[in-house]
Amino acid sequence: MQTNFGNVAKAYAQHRNDLPDELMASLKLRGIHFHGKDVVDLGAGTGVLSRAMSREGSAVTGVEPSAELIAEAKSIDESEDMNINYICNFAESTDLQSAAFDCATVLRAWHWFDRQKTMDEIKRLLQPGGKLLVMDSGFTSKSKIISDTAEIVKSYMPDGKIKPAGSKADASQLIHSFPVEWFEEWKQGGFDLKETYKFNYTVSFSNESWCGRVGSLSWLTNFDEYQKQEVLDKIYTHLTNEFGDVEHHIQHGCYVAILAQS
Repeated sequence: MQTNFGNVAKAYAQHRNDLPDELMASLKLRGIHFHGKDVVDLGAGTGVLSRAMSREGSAVTGVEPSAELIAEAKSIDESEDMNINYICNFAESTDLQSAAFDCATVLRAWHWFDRQKTMDEIKRLLQPGGKLLVMDSGFTSKSKIISDTAEIVKSYMPDGKIKPAGSKADASQLIHSFPVEWFEEWKQGGFDLKETYKFNYTVSFSNESWCGRVGSLSWLTNFDEYQKQEVLDKIYTHLTNEFGDVEHHIQHGCYVAILAQS
């Protein structure tokens, strides 16, 4: 079943904009600089990473197959007086010029791609020695708000289970949130792993904004609007009854793999 991110575009724009400030600094410490670089951001979504790299002085082309997500990205760009080039296309076949980019980036999207085709396309797009940065992030806390939310969502799933997103569902083991199988794929695909690392950060939520975050997750992308609203209403009612009107501080992890074309 294909996941339709158009169904959650507005929620994604409002509630998945938590790119940690530490990310750019952590990359600079490892010799990754974006100033003056041409970067292609694959699976750009609502442009959160594209904007961060643009602020660092790079010329970014965002590639995103969802027209709804691109519309949200452009709306945010306009509100921040930015003008990033987005194309509505797939990471596996971008139709962009060959050898035109110094770096390719992927944030929270590698698990949705046909990975072999995407690697072939990235090799075509990159200049010799170009970099590939694969990044992921998400909540890591085992707090009661997360476990309670998961139980409510699972009660609406046909099999009573929440499956990991995309190809992560097939992973035998994770290393810094990345399926162990990816590391061999990268090697066989012509990319040398230079480093993988993680760091933690905290995001604060009200009951309402937490429900907004849940509404943007892949858990609910294949629910219709009525089902999704029913789930979110139930979560909101539970949180209000259980915790009252408080702020929740949820620990997140950010995970980065730095690769270079062989």
